[in-house]
Amino acid sequence: MRQVHVVRHPLVQHKLSLMRSAERSTQGFRRLLNEIGMLLAYEVTRDLPLEEVEIDTPLARMKTPLLSGKKLVFAPILRAGMGFVDGMLDLVPSARIAHIGLYRDPKTLQAVEYYFKAPPDVAERLVVVLDPMLATANSAVAAVDRLKERGCRELRLVCLLAAPEGIERFHGAHPEVPVWTAAIDSHLDSHGYIVPGLGDAGDRMFGTR
Repeated sequence: MRQVHVVRHPLVQHKLSLMRSAERSTQGFRRLLNEIGMLLAYEVTRDLPLEEVEIDTPLARMKTPLLSGKKLVFAPILRAGMGFVDGMLDLVPSARIAHIGLYRDPKTLQAVEYYFKAPPDVAERLVVVLDPMLATANSAVAAVDRLKERGCRELRLVCLLAAPEGIERFHGAHPEVPVWTAAIDSHLDSHGYIVPGLGDAGDRMFGTR
């Protein structure tokens, strides 16, 4: 799994364990997802290109590195992907946002698109797709398909949990797109949920069923 990066930072693993608990409140789950989003953003942006520019400090003129090129696009898959956005924007406040509305058909488990809105120059930017659960990967595959249709070529996927089946399905469709995740769990159950997992991330974040 050369294109899969498991983030083993102690704070990420600690917060993920807190989120897995069935006793975690909606407020607590939402706060933790926000915090993990920021920590995962550090990892997925670790290799962003830099360029040297000249600035004046209060004492002297110097050359110093700044991010090079156009700013990022965060592309949350609605609705659960929104849980990552605020934490990531705290770290990269100049990033643009693309919204990808997909829901999973309960019978076929296939992704159905109902909304798509992206910056007009999205194809010229690095796009980080956000989806907390890489389970069947149908939504993630559909989201990347849609972004590629818009001309995007530099894409990354960030998720909280992944199942081996989801990774295989995603990289079967998009082998060049790297994945960052906090953990790879055991398997999917008959309903397409990650086991042991943490349940439905969207329901737990918004207090719905």
